[in-house]
Amino acid sequence: MFSFRLTDDFIASYKDKKVPWGYTDAGGNSVGEITFMRTYSRLREDGSKETWVDVCRRVIEGMYSIQKDHCKANRLPWNGQQAQASAQEAFDRLFNLKWTPPGRGLWMMGTPFVMEHRNSAALQNCAFVSTLDMSKADPSSPFVFLMEASMLGVGVGFDTKGAEKEFFIYKPAGPEAIIMVADTREGWVESTAILINSYLKSDQPRYTFDYSLIRPAGTPIKTFGGTAAGHEPLERLHKSIKKIFEGREGNKITTKDIVDIANLIGVCVVSGNVRRSAELALGQPTDMDFVNLKNPKIFPERNSYDAEAPGWGWMSNNSLEATVGMDYSPFVEAIALNGEPGFIWLDVSRKYGRLNDPENNKDYRAAGYNPCAEQTLESYECCTLVETYINRHSDVKDYMRTLKFAYLYAKTVTLMSTHWPNTNAIMQRNRRIGCSVSGLAAFADTKGLPKLRDWLDAGYHEVQRWDKTYSEWLCVRESIKTTSIKPSGTVSILAGETPGVHWPIGGEYVLRAIRFAKSDPMLKLFKDAKYRVEDSVTDPDNTAVVYFPVKSVPVRPEQTVSIFEKANLAALAQQYWADNSVSVTLSFDRETEGKHIGTILHMYEGRLKTVSFLPKGNDVYPQQPYTEITEKEYNNYVNKLKSIDLSLIYSGNALDASGEAYCTTDACEMKFS
Repeated sequence: MFSFRLTDDFIASYKDKKVPWGYTDAGGNSVGEITFMRTYSRLREDGSKETWVDVCRRVIEGMYSIQKDHCKANRLPWNGQQAQASAQEAFDRLFNLKWTPPGRGLWMMGTPFVMEHRNSAALQNCAFVSTLDMSKADPSSPFVFLMEASMLGVGVGFDTKGAEKEFFIYKPAGPEAIIMVADTREGWVESTAILINSYLKSDQPRYTFDYSLIRPAGTPIKTFGGTAAGHEPLERLHKSIKKIFEGREGNKITTKDIVDIANLIGVCVVSGNVRRSAELALGQPTDMDFVNLKNPKIFPERNSYDAEAPGWGWMSNNSLEATVGMDYSPFVEAIALNGEPGFIWLDVSRKYGRLNDPENNKDYRAAGYNPCAEQTLESYECCTLVETYINRHSDVKDYMRTLKFAYLYAKTVTLMSTHWPNTNAIMQRNRRIGCSVSGLAAFADTKGLPKLRDWLDAGYHEVQRWDKTYSEWLCVRESIKTTSIKPSGTVSILAGETPGVHWPIGGEYVLRAIRFAKSDPMLKLFKDAKYRVEDSVTDPDNTAVVYFPVKSVPVRPEQTVSIFEKANLAALAQQYWADNSVSVTLSFDRETEGKHIGTILHMYEGRLKTVSFLPKGNDVYPQQPYTEITEKEYNNYVNKLKSIDLSLIYSGNALDASGEAYCTTDACEMKFS
């Protein structure tokens, strides 16, 4: 499987080294390590779980094998001795959490799905698809891509422009046809495509689906990892799609229909499996139906959190395609209520890389964004991300060295194709990557904004230097864009870093909520150790939430930082680092800062490419990733906790890695978990 191997002696030297995990809770358990075991540690053939050394080895050997295979396939030079030295340094910096692949890479890089199938789809964080690509021959095509990508754990952004193409709804009138749904990812997707097309194309049969071939819930999925969801989520999806269309023949498909179908597909993918997915819906400011989709007073069914009749609107982050100079006042009230809509300035995104640099129009084809809005993307394009942790470096020279290997990981992923021809055509033309930085708020608080600006500016130019060097060696195009700031809500927990440009939520004492499959044996260990465990409100039958008490890192909590300072840090990163975008969710106090939302939008249009908002408080969304607690509540909780013998988990008393879908931010986790 691997054409490149690290030496056994080198790996053996790390077996007894202590991993510098982040966030050890008062029970003596590292939330960073527990997150790693749940999300990224895969089951080995003997039934035990991978250690951090195992995962680092799998990632590095997969990464350098892809490079070697590319060079051999194209008859390019390959220096084995030089590669071994480079790989060992990349391993060491990964082991010490100076950089990591995105969660997707920790989960899938070096696995048979990637290495034997030669498919990079599972390594991609996210994607975008435009519903303008709906065709008369196949109206379902954008939804097919969205569903299949979501089933691979890829978060997908989409727009509502398909409603402009005047697709009419038909009543399936042909003879009844029975479809036996295959027990494969392709089978689920194909059945959904057939059903959608039966209502958007004339003279189609009335389809009935037989789900008997689909394996029962809880059955292990050997190739991709995780467990099967059973047939019920797919059957619910099919029933929901029929409900959208039935009785409406002759009407045009609407923006609400498009968003509902996409959201319901996302819910289907998430249901019955702890793996998360996410969506971004991009609409127009003049479309008030779209603007109001998250308003529970207007659309109560789609925004319900009732366990007996759960809604589906939570699945997407709804944003508007904004333009510099537009009127933002019609949207301020909705933002103050629940933080949406967000804003995406596609005009700025297409014209500029870093906002410190001149207009270059490199990204004139950009059609939208990924769910957390750090990557401009064309329709059917995926984004390849990587993470660095700026506060884990002794000086700027040390950080520049780490950037070499982080950049190289992302560039390496672009050498391998997906199974989507349209995607490959775009990605091989653009070679777009997103080298990200976490810990910016902590760095700014401890070392100051001027030093942060200098490190980011030097780092950006260092990435460009390596892109020129390695693109020449690999004989591929230099990347159209190379840098972004992703939210990093899950993977940054491993390193104990503040995520992206965000300050830590919740003050000095918080409960960190982490989701586990109810079938996961780890849950019993948490219950026995007296951790708080409760059913997930969005998936009560299959998912549980465990609350870990954490004392915050010595950085100002986000509630003490003004909305203006938060926006300013994001703008600095957009100016000196990100030629893609900075994913930023500006949390605000409804009472004291809600009135400033319009001012912020006018001040920072043209200085940011994207922005979203989130009201502060523990009551905005149920089971938020962070809940603020008092020191007394913290002490009362931790005093009853017992330590957990993690060797029981590593020996196999746990499920396979659940994987990370896309990117996560605090706001994303609240809505998408």
